[in-house]
Amino acid sequence: MGAQVTPQGRLVLLVATRKGAWIYHADAERRNWRIDGPHFLGHIINHLVLDPRDGLTLLASASTGHLGPTLFRSIDLGRTWQEAPRPPAFGPAINGLEARSVDHTFWLTPGHASEPGVWYAGTSPQGLFRSEDGGQHWVPFSMINDDPQYRRWFGTMQDGTPDGPKLHSIIVDPRDPLHLYFAMSGGGVHESRDGGRNFAPLVEGMEVVTGFDPTDITFHDPHCVRLCPSNPDRLYQQNHCGIYRLDRPGRRWERIGRSMPADVGDIGFPMVVHPRNDQTAWVFPMDGSDVWPRTSPQGRPAVFTTHDGGSSWQRQAGGLPAEQAWWTVKRQAMAADHEASVGLYFGTTSGELWQSRDEGENWSCIARHLPEIYAIETAYAA
Repeated sequence: MGAQVTPQGRLVLLVATRKGAWIYHADAERRNWRIDGPHFLGHIINHLVLDPRDGLTLLASASTGHLGPTLFRSIDLGRTWQEAPRPPAFGPAINGLEARSVDHTFWLTPGHASEPGVWYAGTSPQGLFRSEDGGQHWVPFSMINDDPQYRRWFGTMQDGTPDGPKLHSIIVDPRDPLHLYFAMSGGGVHESRDGGRNFAPLVEGMEVVTGFDPTDITFHDPHCVRLCPSNPDRLYQQNHCGIYRLDRPGRRWERIGRSMPADVGDIGFPMVVHPRNDQTAWVFPMDGSDVWPRTSPQGRPAVFTTHDGGSSWQRQAGGLPAEQAWWTVKRQAMAADHEASVGLYFGTTSGELWQSRDEGENWSCIARHLPEIYAIETAYAA
């Protein structure tokens, strides 16, 4: 989450998949969608993001067979693309640390509304990068990439996260471009108040897997962190070990997922917050049993919502399969628009794109048979 700009223009869905990217253009009622794509057919697209500051500039994070990990940039809403001359890459090893190379760029965030051209990127293995020219040239950002303590918290590429550990959920406080957050799987949530010169862990109250030490930042595994646009002092988090809320200036996360139904639990990957109501949020639970099958619980997918900051949760499954649907939703693959009746969208590991025009009460399928969906973003095109 970066630049906060009042939505204007045409609603689009940006869909990143294991085999390319698609752009879906909505009509005024969000009933019909014009399909633009595929873009980058056959390439892994981890994230596709539109710059809200101009409504035209798109960045796509790609893993390609011949170019390796790179970024593509479009300044005409995807009609043409150019590869970034200098995508995120680690510098030479310093401080006696092992040299690293970027496997893929996982997360993209536009900078503050007052900083046109600024973007942030999170990579696997964990690294934080910044561009000041609209995503063309990237440099390592802050102290974390080569800090010995952070390098220990990063773990290794062999650690438990599928496809490698991730730096994700890069958030820019809409009130202050110097106030930043990011999260790592694994390695916790971190905050800077000085524009990234220094970061500090923000993990108090977060639980870790039984048998591991919660005082060791390495074992903290946030899956997705979201800041409430209507109240930037409130953050929600979907974690490997539950659903949490944090109200600043407090530093202790409260596990609000304990009020989820016991037969569903509070394990999952995505987290979505209401654009105008800090009491309302949505999650998509998955089967969190001991073997972690990463499917919908009991093969019955459903979104769960809270309207009271996590004190209670309600199941929303109207129109979703009632049984034998064993897909799930990745951490970046669920989003909300900013319409009067908030639209919700999610993409599945089986390539289905679902929509609700009434804040989750009823669902319909926009598209089937896409490749595995990695990420969805809503945006307003110029």
